[in-house]
Amino acid sequence: MKKFFVMCAALVFAMTASMAEGSLRLKDIAGNEFAAERLSAVTPLADGESYAMISQDGKKVVKYSYKTGKQTAVLFDADNTVGEKVEKLDNFIMSPDGTKMLIQTDTKKIYRRSFTATYYIYDITDRKMERLSDNGPQQSPVWSPDGLKVAFVRDNNIYLVKLLYGNSESQVTKDGKRNEVINGVPDWVYEEEFAFNRALTFNADGSMLCWIRFDESKVPSFSLQTYKGLEPENKEYAEYPGLYTYKYPKAGAQNSTVSVLSFDIQARQTRTMQLPLDADGYIPRIKPTSDPNRIIVYTMNRHQDKLRLYSANPRSTVCKLLIDETVPKYVKEEVMERIMVTDNHILLPSDRSGYMQLYLYSLTGQLQRRLTDTEYDVTDVYGYDERTGNVYYQAAGKNAMNREVYVTGKNGKTTCISGRDGWNSAVFSDGFKYFVNVWSDSNTPYEYSICNNAGKKVASLIDNSALKRKLAAYDLPKKEFFTFKTSEGIQLNGVMIKPAGFDAGKKYPVIMWQYSGPGSQQVVNSWNIGSMGQGALLDGYMAQQGFILVCVDGRGTGGRGAEFEKCTYLKLGDLESKDQVEAAIYLGSLPYVDKANIGIWGWSYGGFNTLMSMSEGRGVFKAGVSVAPPTDWRYYDSVYTERYMRTPKENPSGYDTNPIKRAGKLHGELLICHGLADDNVHPQNTFEYTEALVQADKDFKMNVYTNRNHSIYGGNTRNHLYRQITQFFIENLK
Repeated sequence: MKKFFVMCAALVFAMTASMAEGSLRLKDIAGNEFAAERLSAVTPLADGESYAMISQDGKKVVKYSYKTGKQTAVLFDADNTVGEKVEKLDNFIMSPDGTKMLIQTDTKKIYRRSFTATYYIYDITDRKMERLSDNGPQQSPVWSPDGLKVAFVRDNNIYLVKLLYGNSESQVTKDGKRNEVINGVPDWVYEEEFAFNRALTFNADGSMLCWIRFDESKVPSFSLQTYKGLEPENKEYAEYPGLYTYKYPKAGAQNSTVSVLSFDIQARQTRTMQLPLDADGYIPRIKPTSDPNRIIVYTMNRHQDKLRLYSANPRSTVCKLLIDETVPKYVKEEVMERIMVTDNHILLPSDRSGYMQLYLYSLTGQLQRRLTDTEYDVTDVYGYDERTGNVYYQAAGKNAMNREVYVTGKNGKTTCISGRDGWNSAVFSDGFKYFVNVWSDSNTPYEYSICNNAGKKVASLIDNSALKRKLAAYDLPKKEFFTFKTSEGIQLNGVMIKPAGFDAGKKYPVIMWQYSGPGSQQVVNSWNIGSMGQGALLDGYMAQQGFILVCVDGRGTGGRGAEFEKCTYLKLGDLESKDQVEAAIYLGSLPYVDKANIGIWGWSYGGFNTLMSMSEGRGVFKAGVSVAPPTDWRYYDSVYTERYMRTPKENPSGYDTNPIKRAGKLHGELLICHGLADDNVHPQNTFEYTEALVQADKDFKMNVYTNRNHSIYGGNTRNHLYRQITQFFIENLK
């Protein structure tokens, strides 16, 4: 009987999917058919009047005027170089004086942010192009301030190239070794959870190199099995699979031992900074200053509720504490990226007041003033103008679902300089005279324009009109934002997508998507909305199959201040799952919702919370799909997990709030999917969870994806995954 039902449902799906013109196709959604046009590598130039970016064909770096938005020069043309030749470029890095650039080609990803590439030194005036190195691909190159030297990392060691000496290459460190010592780039967990890929800088006059050294020799290893596979095919594993082994500290495990070193380029002398640091502490950044005798080093304790900034002298090695930032529960990861060191100041974001705000310190560590004083979160920082005292930033000023660009003056006056409701972000010119405004809303793809610093539009750059015309043929449903209160009196934000031709007199099955992780947001007035972004096209596809699609941001998500975001501390998944269940109960109370046919799905943290919600106890979900889920935080990495949970030894009851412990309470049909080469959320999570389901006598379906990482893509993989998800809901909810 069940087999007959599945066959019928599959037939209905096939008929529905091949419906008339105007129906979305999964293959197009999974591919690039509906990709929005974007500006690539927008780089403000030092004159303050121009910016550069990569041409659409990837062959040129073109210079544009902020004043007009028009092209003024071609800085690089792959078809017109002297010396070395390349087909196209992946990225470029301008030299500080603007006369040269590093051309990035042949990029090969390592993890989420790290990659190797072949770089070339290109002289803009004479068009001469030379390889940065003849000795193999490079990683994370950085220019010296005078533009006469380039440092980079290869195989965990640092190398230095001097342009005035025929691009002579010398080796700075020699102790780098895979799975033992890393110089100048972060280890896996730092890269993933502190969100950076370079731990190397010159000092202000280029006489010294400074870097973070990671000794990961005592960090436990994790091995992923790799197979021959297809697209790409690893022929060396045709008969026996291989192992990819790397250092991965799980919650409570040993982290890398870190230190900061300096190298005197002329004397060729290496020194270790006298940096006060807990034995298990972190060094999540180093940054240069305008003073050759001072670099800024960030440190954190293992609990991540204390962030300290030190001034380190690369010659004397003496370190002086400048800022000691202590906030309740934890310092948010994005603070590291948004701290700005200017010529005379340090700009520090902090949620010490209950909302993320900006504070201005001198380079000697004195708090000079609080730059912003609002009851909403500053969500990005664009810069501080030393001349005027103006600070430019993005904030959730109107509500959590929107973003605006603001300027706050020295007198405290705050002005919104982005014109439309929706999601606004900015790339400011050097000197803050202009900015490129990127705007979208939930129903409109990205639009790029140039504005002056008062917010007046100067020029239009991209309006994605071709994509808008293409989408207009599909009669896509609009996204409707809503709010409701849970039984605990918590007001939550949601978005709903109804099928075309919606009839309020009928009852519809519902599919909920969510991510739910700390500080995340899915209910956003942005083209990035949707279970897989792209203006919710995948969700629009499901709406065309007759479903209502809904997303609710529960407690722990971002844009609503520290109290709302950090209330899940020490017990991840408890409140988040309660809120998804409450959302389902609320939806079931609506006259047009079939409360007996509500499903839920999510990826990564969203996969975790899918499992938590389906086993919360109230049994509101008939079906769910969990993709690449953590299932016990003991299996996840130290930095992320301990930020919110402390260690398993300190917080055993918090760690025991997990899907594996709840396996016996699972309610509803379940599909679980995982990539077998997931270096982030290991397949161990799914394997241990499904074993718990087996022992609890719970049925489930599982798809595994050979050699695929946490993103589960490559070849036809993403299209296949989308089809499994959509078919599963069609079979179980209709």
